[in-house]
Amino acid sequence: MASPQLYYEDKIPSTWAQIWNHFRARPSAYIGLWALGLMLALSLVGPWLAPFSAVEQASQTLLAPPSWDANGDVKYFFGTDALGRDIWSRLLHGAHLTFGYAALIVLVTVIVGFMIGTLSGTARGLRASILGHLLDALLSLPSVVLALLVVAVLGQGLNHIFWAVGLALLPSIVRTVHNAVHEESQKEYVIAAKLDGANRYQLLRYAIWPNIVDTMVVRTTLTFSAAILDIAALGFLNLGAQAPVPEWGAMVRDGVANVLSAPWTVAMPGIAILLAVLATNLVGDGLRHAITEERD
Repeated sequence: MASPQLYYEDKIPSTWAQIWNHFRARPSAYIGLWALGLMLALSLVGPWLAPFSAVEQASQTLLAPPSWDANGDVKYFFGTDALGRDIWSRLLHGAHLTFGYAALIVLVTVIVGFMIGTLSGTARGLRASILGHLLDALLSLPSVVLALLVVAVLGQGLNHIFWAVGLALLPSIVRTVHNAVHEESQKEYVIAAKLDGANRYQLLRYAIWPNIVDTMVVRTTLTFSAAILDIAALGFLNLGAQAPVPEWGAMVRDGVANVLSAPWTVAMPGIAILLAVLATNLVGDGLRHAITEERD
């Protein structure tokens, strides 16, 4: 015989469940999450979904308009470029070069920057002062300029994009974590925990890191957007991906010569870059609001 339930148990959702509920309440953030997930999936399986090869040329269909145009062909959904290559197939093949590379760069850069920023944020004296001034000097330059400087040293090519963009974005992450850790370490609850006998790791693990999550979320999404734009910018300047690699920024560069007669050669990869950045910013803004609402 089952024992009767004498008391009603009010189940309180966990912190992450409450953050997810707040996040889902924002339609723009939810749409951005779906768009971000779709682009991530395309960066993984895009080459297998493409109807044509990224370098396959059709000499009889040069600069064919998109399929919704009166003169378009449904076989070439987004049209073709000046060499007769299918733009839709090249976008699918290039998703992992722009979006996928950006995700990998941000993952590694955030991990490394978080470690360095934590160490510098807990440092005191001359070391902290020198590092702070060095980061301020690096942050005075836009990330794309730093990436150009790294490319000038390492050379052109897609293989050097990882180091160029990663090193360019690292100072902003280190500075953000440094400031957040330093500000949190000055608060009364951290000082009380220190007086209670907590060591440095315990202070970071239980007092400081949980309270800088929202700061890291915002910085990570901004870094992701900057990584996408930097990769595309280097490809557009012919310093990153080289022809015939179907990187989105390089596709924009290849279509500039025919932008008046065939605007889709520039518009399609440009819209892809815009959607990737927009989806990232929507998700980041939604997460920031969800974390803030959960704390309040």
